[in-house]
Amino acid sequence: MATRKSILFLFSILLISAWVLGSAIQAGAETMKWRTAATVTKQESIPVSDEEGHFLGVQLLQGLAFFENGEIAKLRSHAIYDTIPGKGGQAITYHIYTFEDGSTFVVRNQRLLVADKSGNLSAKVTSEVIKGTGRFEGIKGTASAIGKTFEASKGEATRSTNEFTLTYTLPSK
Repeated sequence: MATRKSILFLFSILLISAWVLGSAIQAGAETMKWRTAATVTKQESIPVSDEEGHFLGVQLLQGLAFFENGEIAKLRSHAIYDTIPGKGGQAITYHIYTFEDGSTFVVRNQRLLVADKSGNLSAKVTSEVIKGTGRFEGIKGTASAIGKTFEASKGEATRSTNEFTLTYTLPSK
């Protein structure tokens, strides 16, 4: 009987400790918000040939990120996509943000593209921070975003915008 009470007591302490530590970890998380504007600077694609306009491809995008705290970072994005103009598709992108002090962080995004009636694409984005340097060394977090892709007219580059909200932690110094 005493052993059973001891095990129950230890289990209770573990449960309470996990709850307290979990609350402390959440309390240490911070939020960062920003908007991006980017233009496709390089693109390669191949037709899938199952229906008109269905392509697989890769893109390099460059632009700027405007952070809620007033900072502006250079943005370089690498994307792999599967889209049908006017219908939508999906993409995996890696955004590399470079700040004026040389610090960087990298975000991996999964975009689900949905076309509206006029053919403009909106995106639901889920993201994960995978790396940071400088003041972002050891950053961990996840983000969500909404975005819009403006398909290129003849002779134009494709452009996109996103609004990100990142919940992240940095290691103690």
